[in-house]
Amino acid sequence: MLFKEAVSKRILELCELNNYTPNRLAELSTVPPSTLRATLANKIDNPNSYVIYKICKTFKIDLKEFFNSSLFNSKNLEE
Repeated sequence: MLFKEAVSKRILELCELNNYTPNRLAELSTVPPSTLRATLANKIDNPNSYVIYKICKTFKIDLKEFFNSSLFNSKNLEE
């Protein structure tokens, strides 16, 4: 899986855990809905770290916790 796919899947996991829709996440995080939609659709090759930070802040987790997922295991990621 590509890094951008792992980011998308992780965001969706966190949305599900927190009972947020992607639209609600965009609203609460102040990430533009178009940016979040593009990220979730894997249209952004290199997801912006500031966007990920704002998402983490909304979910009240650290960046470390965001990336602490088997999705980001180097064995699972393609280059």
